[in-house]
Amino acid sequence: MAQHEDGFDDTGSPADLSHAGAVVDKAIEYMTGQNIGSLAIASALLGGAMGMLSRSLSDEAVIQVLNNAIASVRAGELRQRDH
Repeated sequence: MAQHEDGFDDTGSPADLSHAGAVVDKAIEYMTGQNIGSLAIASALLGGAMGMLSRSLSDEAVIQVLNNAIASVRAGELRQRDH
């Protein structure tokens, strides 16, 4: 996908986000191929994500991110996505 001068890709997302998502997808594919369980993979990724957030955001901002994630789960948004 092409990155524009404004740093966004063709879908309007930050280009870094698309790149990071592709890397994470490959990591998940690799770990699945190594017969690592889904819960272990998800827990490791969540732990890593929490570490990244805590290094770049205040505690209140991390809480807001988590509250947004909880609201998405409660609304069924994760089940609506194609996996």
